[in-house]
Amino acid sequence: MDQETSELITRVIARAPQWLRHDLSSKDLNARGRAEETLAAMIVDALSHGTPQEPEG
Repeated sequence: MDQETSELITRVIARAPQWLRHDLSSKDLNARGRAEETLAAMIVDALSHGTPQEPEG
């Protein structure tokens, strides 16, 4: 993976909403699965269309 792609993924993760972070650590398999799918979709979208240079907040 090149540096640009790695930085893009890092920015996506930094921008992940709190509910997503919470659900990724959930013991509930359904909640965790939805969170994983959502994060994967966010990463795919960022790789396809880009994302802001700096995390929001």
